[in-house]
Amino acid sequence: MLTKRIIPCLDIKNGRTVKGVNFVDLRDAGDPVELAQIYSEAGADELVFLDISATEERRKTLANLVLNVAEKVNIPFTVGGGISSIEDVDILLQNGADKVSVNSSAVKNPQLINDLAGKFGSQCITVAIDAKQIDGEWIVHLVGGKVPTELNLFDWAKEVEERGAGEILFTSMDHDGTKDGFANEALNRLSTTLTIPIIASGGAGNIQHFVDTFRDGQSDAALAASVFHFKEIEIKALKQELRNNDILVRL
Repeated sequence: MLTKRIIPCLDIKNGRTVKGVNFVDLRDAGDPVELAQIYSEAGADELVFLDISATEERRKTLANLVLNVAEKVNIPFTVGGGISSIEDVDILLQNGADKVSVNSSAVKNPQLINDLAGKFGSQCITVAIDAKQIDGEWIVHLVGGKVPTELNLFDWAKEVEERGAGEILFTSMDHDGTKDGFANEALNRLSTTLTIPIIASGGAGNIQHFVDTFRDGQSDAALAASVFHFKEIEIKALKQELRNNDILVRL
């Protein structure tokens, strides 16, 4: 059985780590390179860096940030935001990223997933999906959750898998920043119908929420931001409690 992964997420805007609620009301959470080093030393399994304004403002993820992070951490990390071509990915991987995350660009050009997986391997390609419930249906949103599409979460996730993505990072916009727990019903459906790993995102507020998403959501990994940034949950204590609940994690 594969170990479950704990992944701090650093949302980057103008070179700083920020965190909001339901994708808005952002507040500063610190220097991303410093936080990355802290999390690496604290026992995080991976890190995710998302330049949340890159797509909106039509600029590329800062490759220099990737270089600086790669010098400071010894765990895998994923970078996303504004990635729309093989050239974008090539630069980020050369600078030290282990994986890239695509979101809006994949919806606009689904062939991009095939192209990236074919060039770099599925293990390097994460597709991030932001969705919220509208009239009882999970609808995919783009550009940092600002633009609704006509895509159903589960249909799009299946297509993403078929096109060669190595894993899916699913963020429930309804749960994001609320600290009320993950969207475990949707996560369970994703995890049981797909064969690639599913990362849970949106809603972490306490240690029990992580226990619940691994048990009830069948998630392969759990991602969180503010509870780590503002020291509400310590990673080592979280992992010990997961072990106490017979959930396999790397200590």
